[in-house]
Amino acid sequence: MSEPTNPPAETPAATATPPKPAAPPKPAPPAKAAPKSTARRGVLLALFGSWFAVAWLAMTAAVGGMVLGTVRFLFPNVLSEPPSKFKVGLPDQFEDGKVVERFKDQNTWIVKYNGIIYALSTTCTHLGCTPNWLESAQKFKCPCHGSGFKITGVNFEGPAPRPLERWGLSVGEDGQLVVDKSKKFQKELGQWDSSESYVKV
Repeated sequence: MSEPTNPPAETPAATATPPKPAAPPKPAPPAKAAPKSTARRGVLLALFGSWFAVAWLAMTAAVGGMVLGTVRFLFPNVLSEPPSKFKVGLPDQFEDGKVVERFKDQNTWIVKYNGIIYALSTTCTHLGCTPNWLESAQKFKCPCHGSGFKITGVNFEGPAPRPLERWGLSVGEDGQLVVDKSKKFQKELGQWDSSESYVKV
């Protein structure tokens, strides 16, 4: 009869606890982002540093200029100029042999001389300066180049090539003298003989 066999003894490996699972690997540290200033510089360089961007900017500026020019054309400046006609008073208010300088800012002298009244332009016929009336010398004297004009407006000294011009002058419905600067009369053309260039009193 065979001898009973003893069960095999458990090996230490069979009775040991199962091994612990390995710890997961640590994630790699995130890459450092590029500094904002560097990224912004790259975008600006891409926008403004290429020839394509320069061309677009030039075209935009040109179109903007044309639009502004069109708008400027649609809304022109309105100059407020004094009226070409204005009243200067009644004929009997003027004294013979006197020059009235009250309307000099309107480019006009009112003169009564030898029974007629006329309106002289205050513009020198040499280079356009404004002469001064010298009461003591009884003449208009240009401060720019020395031209001299008699009380009648006729040139007699200096470089002025011709007499002062007269404006149109008439008597209005209310009896006042009306200067009309839209009409001018030149002596050398024989226009001082026109009845529109003076008023006889």
